[in-house]
Amino acid sequence: MAGTIPVSARLRESPERGGRRPPSAPPVPAARPGRDAVAGGRFARPREGIGDRLTRFLAAGAAFLLLALLLAFVVALVREAWPAVVRFGPAFLARADWNPVAGEFGGLGSMLGTVAAAAVAMVLALPASLLLAFFLVEVAHPLVAVPVGYAVELLAAIPSIIYGMWGLFVLAPVLADYVQPLLARWGGFLPFFQGPPVGIGIFPAGLVLAVMILPFMTAVARDSLAMVPRRLREAGYGLGATTWEVSRSVTFRRAMPGIVGGAFLGLGRALGETMAVTFVVGNDHGVPASLFHPASTIASTLANEFAEASDPVHVAALCELGVLLLLISLAVNTVARLWLARYRAGGGGRR
Repeated sequence: MAGTIPVSARLRESPERGGRRPPSAPPVPAARPGRDAVAGGRFARPREGIGDRLTRFLAAGAAFLLLALLLAFVVALVREAWPAVVRFGPAFLARADWNPVAGEFGGLGSMLGTVAAAAVAMVLALPASLLLAFFLVEVAHPLVAVPVGYAVELLAAIPSIIYGMWGLFVLAPVLADYVQPLLARWGGFLPFFQGPPVGIGIFPAGLVLAVMILPFMTAVARDSLAMVPRRLREAGYGLGATTWEVSRSVTFRRAMPGIVGGAFLGLGRALGETMAVTFVVGNDHGVPASLFHPASTIASTLANEFAEASDPVHVAALCELGVLLLLISLAVNTVARLWLARYRAGGGGRR
């Protein structure tokens, strides 16, 4: 059409004359040699300085040193326990005889006492820690939650021997006079609550352990609940859910990996506790018939007898108990990791 300006000509016109320039890509900055140079389709790593190399070397050295110390510890413990392993064989795990004079040793009683005391502690401490963490995060006013939280943390700073003395001189008489007779009266038909109420045994040891591990489990559970994003709670409240429903379906579900980690941390502490348990467990190497009977744990046996052990077989048997305790702790940690991996793989705790 005559008089019509072509499109290409209009595009070439300057902005002052009403034309528009075609869109152009933003300028690409020039590559900086040594930092942004492309090699083989990938960006080259920046050149490290002396401080970077030194830091990486120290970090790697610390990691290898930790692994070397752990390996050396296990090798030394197994080497010292090997004479008992050769002499008693698998029967060491199935017999409860412990007679240093006759040279007869068995670890069944100590293993059962360790597991039973830790189980009692977990049954008592786990619900209490979850309820206390729920109270501190979801229910209590900050004026109440802050001092109560400090009090819980102070419980973790008390030495274990103080817990043992408290258990022996304060808790044991109360259990013998009031608690154990009541449990025997109402639950005597169960094998767990049979026997004389002397205030010494697995039940007192488990109760002391529960008080000891409660601060650790509560602190971890409280921090896990507090780290749940606030918008998730508000979304639940916006749907009309109550505080308990939001906590059960949203908060606890989201914080479950941390709660489980804290629970297994407390269980590991309960399995390896020594002095507090030694005061109240009774130190009897036989197989405990109930929670009221005196018993022994692996840690208490090592604390009581290792210093006076002079017979090589006795020392080897004690070292074999140490190996068993190490294996029990390893099994607990393995179960915790497998559970957490399966929980994450199943979508637990995801948004």
